[in-house]
Amino acid sequence: MPGWLTLPALCCFLLLWAVTVFHKAQGDPASHPGPHYLLPPIHEVIHSHRGATATLPCVLGTSPPSYKVRWSKVEPGELRETLILVTNGLQARGYGPLGGRARMRRGHRLDASLVIAGVRLEDEGRYRCELINGIEDESVALTLSLEGVVFPYQPSRGRYQFNYYEAKQACEEQDGRLATYSQLYQAWTEGLDWCNAGWLLEGSVRYPVLTARAPCGGRGRPGIRSYGPRDLMRDRYDAFCFTSVLAGQVFFVPGRLTLSEAHAACRRRGAVVAKVGHLYAAWKFSGLDQCDGGWLADGSVRFPITTPRPRCGGLPDPGVRSFGFPRPQQAAYGTYCYAEN
Repeated sequence: MPGWLTLPALCCFLLLWAVTVFHKAQGDPASHPGPHYLLPPIHEVIHSHRGATATLPCVLGTSPPSYKVRWSKVEPGELRETLILVTNGLQARGYGPLGGRARMRRGHRLDASLVIAGVRLEDEGRYRCELINGIEDESVALTLSLEGVVFPYQPSRGRYQFNYYEAKQACEEQDGRLATYSQLYQAWTEGLDWCNAGWLLEGSVRYPVLTARAPCGGRGRPGIRSYGPRDLMRDRYDAFCFTSVLAGQVFFVPGRLTLSEAHAACRRRGAVVAKVGHLYAAWKFSGLDQCDGGWLADGSVRFPITTPRPRCGGLPDPGVRSFGFPRPQQAAYGTYCYAEN
């Protein structure tokens, strides 16, 4: 009958409709018109550590007639991306401070993977590999994650002295950078319990609580407590810093030294007085365990404990203990020195 489908045509129509629905449900490329050149990454998070060489994979399934690949880094807390490298498949050009350490892997003709040599703390974060092909541009995102340790930091003047920018500078001066929320969260799961609020790289202010208690935000559930949006210039808190594996080594020099004598003792050994980040990294990654207070470069006195024991800090958990900031002229401590390998 005119205007009506025959039974074979109806069956064919229903079959095509079912296949289309299946493809859409499975996210199959057949449901999307046009070519898809970039292959989805097998792992979206790439783990590395400071000083290593890291590879961020970006591979084309097929090569368009004409294209460019642009690598950029998404800056946390900022609405911008930093250009790293642009290639047309034959030649590549690096940009910015990372460009000098970045190159294309070029394992094969469809390989657009980025290789970063001598990974630094500031290299951690989110990266974008974008294929530019006229109106069919597409991209994949990857995250470079560094193995490291988070430590709370406050200056000799006492707690809550830093605005956001001062906190950022303080961490850099102690061989670190401001920690991200995910780094603080991981540190919390590994045992970090700290009542003082501190700045994070994204501009938020938080603190990690393992044992909920009245003086530390109340007796609610453990977790990462948040102070909500803060003014980056006016509001003042401590800092949560992040550091990673050291290129050198930390060692202890015993004695009853003043701070100036500590500097001299390290210089005689071809080293410098260690920074706070140095000591935390040596404790975390080299297992440094020393039950003796020692001067650090910021004028504080601390010591690292890997195996807690009586008369060695009085706390049941491993960590870096602090004597605060004694008078620099007080001749009562050894010193921790740092020497590059």
